[in-house]
Amino acid sequence: MNSSDEVVIITSLGSWHRPVIVGVPFQTLGFMALKHIKDAYQRAGRHAVRGLLLCGLLLVPAATLLANYSTGVFSGKPYEPDDLDLSLPSDSSNQLPELGDASQTVLSLRDEEKIAHQILKQVATSEDVLDDAEVTDYLQALGTRLGESSPDRQQKFYFFVVQDKTINAFAMPGGVIGVHTGLFMAANSESELASVLGHEIGHVTQHHLARMLASQKYDMFKNIAATALALLIARSNPQVGMGAMTAASAAGIQKQLDYTREHEREADRVGLTILQDAGFDVRAMPAFFTTMQRATRFSDGGSMPSYLRTHPLTSERIADIGNRVQNLPYKQANEGLTFFMMRAKIRAFQGAPQQMVEEFQNNINEGRYQNELAEHYGLAYAWLRANQAKNAQLEVDWLVQHGMANPYLVTLKAVTLAKLGQVPQAQAQFVQGLQQYPKHRMLAQGEAESLIRSNQWPQAITFIQKQLDTFPEDPKLYDWLAAAYQGQGKQMLRHQALGESYVRKYDLPRAIDQLEIASKAKDGDFYLQSKVEARLKTLRQQLKLEQGDDKNG
Repeated sequence: MNSSDEVVIITSLGSWHRPVIVGVPFQTLGFMALKHIKDAYQRAGRHAVRGLLLCGLLLVPAATLLANYSTGVFSGKPYEPDDLDLSLPSDSSNQLPELGDASQTVLSLRDEEKIAHQILKQVATSEDVLDDAEVTDYLQALGTRLGESSPDRQQKFYFFVVQDKTINAFAMPGGVIGVHTGLFMAANSESELASVLGHEIGHVTQHHLARMLASQKYDMFKNIAATALALLIARSNPQVGMGAMTAASAAGIQKQLDYTREHEREADRVGLTILQDAGFDVRAMPAFFTTMQRATRFSDGGSMPSYLRTHPLTSERIADIGNRVQNLPYKQANEGLTFFMMRAKIRAFQGAPQQMVEEFQNNINEGRYQNELAEHYGLAYAWLRANQAKNAQLEVDWLVQHGMANPYLVTLKAVTLAKLGQVPQAQAQFVQGLQQYPKHRMLAQGEAESLIRSNQWPQAITFIQKQLDTFPEDPKLYDWLAAAYQGQGKQMLRHQALGESYVRKYDLPRAIDQLEIASKAKDGDFYLQSKVEARLKTLRQQLKLEQGDDKNG
């Protein structure tokens, strides 16, 4: 396929990689929207997730931890002193670490930002990355709240979710932080999830990966960038990942890992301070660490895998944090409903549909849940996956009757109505929801898709252009805008919109390709032609600057 044949990539509530089929009747919206959600979860689960994560927290099968619900490991009850081993080894330091000194690294802030953009380019097109705007935006908001309490408040953070059942989170240069779905499922509370994010933010603000690279005395930016990106290889099998490293890289691995214990301890302490300053329950950090340690011992008979030895979750670490927590004033954290809803939504797309329906039903019948509203919310999505929209509607009605009122329920209502074939009512839900929750991105995506699939090109263009004022960095909205222009036969505007989509996917070469096609189209006026050419000139200069940095690095 050549550049001029570029397909418009469209999905709502699903994958960036599914093309819109222009002219599809809108009554299929419910099926297609839900299918996109299913694809986003199921497709990601079929791929081996890539990454040897030197700054990762832990690697434990989520199924092992979830199995411990019955033993009380995940009780959801307030933490008690007896829950934690707070004994502190005599040789542990009580001094908080100094902020990582950027002068100790070979990576400038500009270099870290460039590496971040390279990673985000892969994230934008990776089938391993969960493409669910509600889950992603929730995680980004949570991470941003923590970042505002970090030692470096000027640092930008970019969060994304990986469909992987292991319990892990990892940090990369430039503030890129990935979180496994397994971590969501294992966390008992938002504070526990936040404790892991705080730990990873600590890795970023202390420039740990950059300092490890500095210790290896890499002297070329390309080598550093390649090393950083190589950390995204074979996360699901660390031994394979190690074997995949080149001989030159492997020679320095052990020396890099010698720094890991110090870095992990430092990230723990910085993360605890962040957690406290951001208003979360600091007891969640040692409690969750203890839970993971118990699960690890249970999973392999007490022998810790080699990967965990390089990222040690030791009793010393837990005791160190536990001791600090004991000396902090108690503060009751307000654990919001959203965390439990997002966790339930993720769970709803794991395993076979009917299996998940039965799991949610059993939990509800036996009272095995931490939040009843969230459990019914997850059951509704499980019913939709099982193609039983009428049962999903019963759950929606139950949630309304029990007082749930938030944008996540509005999205669920609209998707359920569309699946039932009640198209006007579904469209009304999207519109009304946006009036009440104008910054809820998935509602905007849902309405945009509804207009596209019903061939309402002018209305779609007007709506999407307005939404771009609120969500200027959402590539999907530009993809749908391109689809609407394609429906009208406006090629210059179509390729201009596709170019802007690629800019937001950190892919300048493809963005330039699309704008070059737009500049050669014959259906634009002088003003539009000038605008396209000016943008094209800017992007070419930006790409040349980046390529020049690579050559000079």
